[in-house]
Amino acid sequence: MHKLVRPLFFTLSAVILGGCAQTSGNQDTTQMGNLLLAEPAPVNPRSQLAIARYNQILGNGELSDDDKADLHFQRGMLYDSVGLGGLAQFDYSQAITLNPTLAEAYNSMGIHYIQQREFVQAYEAFDSTLEINPDYDFAFLNRGIALYYGGRADLAVSDLNTFQAKDVSDPFRALWAFFAYHEISEQQGSEYLASVRSELDNSHWATNLIDLFLGVKTENEVLSSLIDGVGSQKELTDRLCEAYFYLGKLHSMRGNRGIAANYFKLALSTNVFDYVEHRYARMELSRLRRQHETTDQ
Repeated sequence: MHKLVRPLFFTLSAVILGGCAQTSGNQDTTQMGNLLLAEPAPVNPRSQLAIARYNQILGNGELSDDDKADLHFQRGMLYDSVGLGGLAQFDYSQAITLNPTLAEAYNSMGIHYIQQREFVQAYEAFDSTLEINPDYDFAFLNRGIALYYGGRADLAVSDLNTFQAKDVSDPFRALWAFFAYHEISEQQGSEYLASVRSELDNSHWATNLIDLFLGVKTENEVLSSLIDGVGSQKELTDRLCEAYFYLGKLHSMRGNRGIAANYFKLALSTNVFDYVEHRYARMELSRLRRQHETTDQ
């Protein structure tokens, strides 16, 4: 049984809030003022030891190419989990060279291409994943995300709907499809969320986020519920990484760029490197900067 962690609440100062005052009202500032701050996830020593072990094994010249490909892929996953993206991408590339039928490696390469805004390469990587394994569910999510960030939301909804349909109770799947619909039009986004709400798992904490985007719950209510059912510091940090990201998306959609940026930075501060939300928080910050530059022109 996990020991329940007693979290600490901090009031964020005007320094933390930064440029929010120009883009949001007092209500938003008050909401950020009672944030639960995450303890950044430590680097797992087991992951570091496993990487060292893979290094030793890969030095064995008697391994088959398929075995080497699997080891490169596994080591790449470990590198990703500790935030060493460049080394992870190198390993995925090596895995594909050694075994061009390794669907998982193409999928992981595609995620790195998204983060580098190399969308054509990302589409090709996810296409390859699905050609090799048409049942690789997360390739639909990742290709949908690539299309979304690549400015092709009309195509993204197809992949994200396919992914969501494989587990209609999962609020995270619904959120990503919602983002694509919302990119097309605010009305389509709202109608989509309303249409899937009844099928979502009400016991899942992230269903509160759906109700927030629907306007059924307030941001303060969601913030107050984040510790419900948390049994360890790791679980808390993981949840806060997710929550910060989606709260950032909420404020980005509302035009509150300062608050949105702070939420995305908070997501990055958790160090939960292998979460979708951590991977794309930096992309969201880049989008906000481009919007700001466009507005100033």
